[in-house]
Amino acid sequence: MLNTILTRRSIRKFKSKPLKSEDLETILKAAMAAPTAGNSQIWEFIVINDRVLLNAVQTFHPYAQMVLQAPLAILVCANLKREKYKDRWPLDCAAASENILLAAHSLELGAVWVGLYPDKKRMNEMTKLLGLPEYIKPVSLIPIGYADEMKPESNRYDRDKIHFNKFEDYK
Repeated sequence: MLNTILTRRSIRKFKSKPLKSEDLETILKAAMAAPTAGNSQIWEFIVINDRVLLNAVQTFHPYAQMVLQAPLAILVCANLKREKYKDRWPLDCAAASENILLAAHSLELGAVWVGLYPDKKRMNEMTKLLGLPEYIKPVSLIPIGYADEMKPESNRYDRDKIHFNKFEDYK
């Protein structure tokens, strides 16, 4: 598992090959295994595989060009009707989003996090595109597919960002 975490990279180029339904289900199970405040399980997941909808995303999101190639994307949303602790939903959905990325990578698929929250315009446009009710808040969109690019491993470990007991600027 540690290798999956350390070798995961953002993939933005995909082959046109569709995902296996069992892989999609595994990814969604992993998403729902993420922690949530008060075990609220506030999330909702919308699997988007309609090419018209996927293509429309890049018309309002300047950093979503990869959806044009991805066979599908998972929209991670918060259902505010399940909110137990005010304003914890972005954290809960972020944890689920990370689990999606890691699960996809572990299945040898590529994925990338396309942020919607906290950009109100992007959230509103996604809400309009999918006809989401007011209590469903779109947080992230994760295009997933078979990678059509290879990226080298990245070592992001930096001792200068580690502090014990209190913050001290060592520089």
